[in-house]
Amino acid sequence: MIDYNKLQNGSDIRGIAIAIPGGKPVDLNYDSVRNIGSAFAIMASNRLAKPVSELRIAIGRDSRLSGEQLAGWLAHGITEVGANAFDGGMASTPAMFMCCVNELKFDAGIMVTASHLPMERNGMKFFLPSGGLEKSDVSELLILAAKGDFPAAAAGQLHTIDIMTPYVNGLRQKILDQLGCCDTDKPLDGFHIVVDAGNGAGGFFAERLLLPLGADISGSRYLEPDGHFPNHQPNPENAEAMESICEAVQLNGADFGIIFDTDVDRAGAVLPNGDGGIIALDRNRLIAMMTAILTRQYGRITVVTDSITSTGLSDFIASLDCSHHRFKRGYRNVINEAKRLMAEGEPAIFAMETSGHGALNENYFLDDGAYIIVKLLIELVRARRNGSSLENLIALLDEPAESAEARLNVLLDDTAAYTAEVLKAVEAYFDGLPGFTIVRPNYEGVRVNADGSHGNGWFLIRRSLHDPIMPCNLESNYEGGLKLLANALLDALAQFDKLDLSPLRRLS
Repeated sequence: MIDYNKLQNGSDIRGIAIAIPGGKPVDLNYDSVRNIGSAFAIMASNRLAKPVSELRIAIGRDSRLSGEQLAGWLAHGITEVGANAFDGGMASTPAMFMCCVNELKFDAGIMVTASHLPMERNGMKFFLPSGGLEKSDVSELLILAAKGDFPAAAAGQLHTIDIMTPYVNGLRQKILDQLGCCDTDKPLDGFHIVVDAGNGAGGFFAERLLLPLGADISGSRYLEPDGHFPNHQPNPENAEAMESICEAVQLNGADFGIIFDTDVDRAGAVLPNGDGGIIALDRNRLIAMMTAILTRQYGRITVVTDSITSTGLSDFIASLDCSHHRFKRGYRNVINEAKRLMAEGEPAIFAMETSGHGALNENYFLDDGAYIIVKLLIELVRARRNGSSLENLIALLDEPAESAEARLNVLLDDTAAYTAEVLKAVEAYFDGLPGFTIVRPNYEGVRVNADGSHGNGWFLIRRSLHDPIMPCNLESNYEGGLKLLANALLDALAQFDKLDLSPLRRLS
């Protein structure tokens, strides 16, 4: 029997789709996936107050080996309860939401993806015209799927549909409009831009968007979809993946480099620095760059990020007369917090997690890696027109001298109470301790600033969203400061024998 509850991963579904030697049992099988398709059709009918027989539900997938099969099983479930399924083939996650609001006007969309996870895994993301399903919605969906008791109905129809062309056309039009171009112009003529799609679904960006707009895309890498992911993990946070796009920029003398995750809801970028080196636009740098661009467009804004962004980023945002609002890890947490602040009158038009998930109010608060890159490309062209360069926008961003993450395993089955005690003890230890200041308000874990004699930086210890781990992020503004920060945190944690402190000790 499948435990449907274990398929939930926040606002997504994730599971095992392919059996591998020594791996976990497959739980995304025909029965579970078909039931999920049926349950989503029923849920969409209820949410939209529309008869099931009138529903049009689109299904897309990334390059994973199991994607086509899972998409077919979802279609079976959708049509069995009387709704109409539309197979969109290879697509990106953002395109599967946009097909609900652009000229295609689908009632709902499902993206079959597990982002950057290993090849044997897969999953699903669900969209209505109002946005993606929330965590509570997915819980409700899985309860309905587990029951498997669906009303009998005349079978719906299965069709095919081109999801990507309207989506790509929308991105293209955004570039043309913002740069004051007509449909026949090629505003990227003269730019050499390389893309690393990591054998995911992002190859379209080079071939269907950049090339027709005039860019030289020679030297682009791994544009061909391949669910074995033979070259590197398709993940802008992965060191090997970032090394790959950096190498592609340097080898080809490119003006700009772009890297996507598997389903294109996250992105990173690379710029040459003029001295033969490169500037990686990821994590804090990407947030800083986007803030600088958006400030030119909107004036003062509030930037919502996850909890592990740097002090240097906060100072940079403040230098632009903007506000920095750190919140919890998890892209949906960050986006929903921005929406909440907007409802209260804050100009929180931009939310971004250091993982590369970025969302804008101007784009339905959809985390869309391709849209973020479009914003950067527009500014890249403007900078050249003005005799400037894109990297000048973040020239004042201070970088830490040292940074690290130590992931401390919790050696217990039930971690909730224990990790709560850890956080309570850390806060009590540093509260009032000379040289240290606890950051308040703080929405996740315990964040502590340290003065010059104790590391001249900060650390954050928190609970993982999904795993029995307590991640610790540390940054120092001088060489050797990281060791002081690690030692201070080790002293605070010494009493907790069910916490594996070895990753932190390696920093001390």
